[in-house]
Amino acid sequence: MGSRLNASNRNLFFGHMISRINTIGCFACVSLLTLSMVVEARQLYRYRNADGVVVVGYQVPVEYVSKGYEVLNDEGMVIKVIPRALTEEERNAQDAQQQLVDAANAEQERLREWDETLMLRYSTVADIEAARDRALGDLKIRLSILKGNRRSLKQRVENYQSEAADMERSGRKVDVERLRAIETLQSDIAATDRAIVDRQGDVDDMAASYQLDIERFEMLLEVVEMRRTLRIKRSKPNS
Repeated sequence: MGSRLNASNRNLFFGHMISRINTIGCFACVSLLTLSMVVEARQLYRYRNADGVVVVGYQVPVEYVSKGYEVLNDEGMVIKVIPRALTEEERNAQDAQQQLVDAANAEQERLREWDETLMLRYSTVADIEAARDRALGDLKIRLSILKGNRRSLKQRVENYQSEAADMERSGRKVDVERLRAIETLQSDIAATDRAIVDRQGDVDDMAASYQLDIERFEMLLEVVEMRRTLRIKRSKPNS
């Protein structure tokens, strides 16, 4: 009997201890949650109201959010600053400024690539001039072919027109096929003239492009020479 009572008492004792442990655990969870809420509640916000008065509170009214505010910790120190929202005019100005910055960066990158290409492809100005002459030579050949075609077309038109004039003088009617041939040839001449103008423009543009390359390359050579001279001066011991 005593043994059974002791076992019963032990079960009651352990049950009571488990119950107390569960209670303490729940209390600890509640305490941690409450502490977290208290710490979070200590975060303050500082802003100016409509009258320009500085206000410190646990939240920023919606109507003042766009005007900017500061976030404070529990010691009153600023931990984050939320700037005011920009006006449309300020946003436009900011966008324009960013466009200028982007354009400047793009130009800097273009010049860098240009310089790198020049230094890799050419060793002297004569190299650039030789490349220019080859490229312009090809374009001028095409231009010459177009001009030759135009002369041939004009000659054919003149022949047809001469034949038509002879027919009219002899009292004969100029046939429709001949008139259509003249019209077609004149249309071909107009198209050839436009192509000649385009090719001449290509020649002028290419010549100008190579001239820019030459001027840029000469400038790069001057910079390289200047740096070489400075290195030599630095390497010499002081007299």
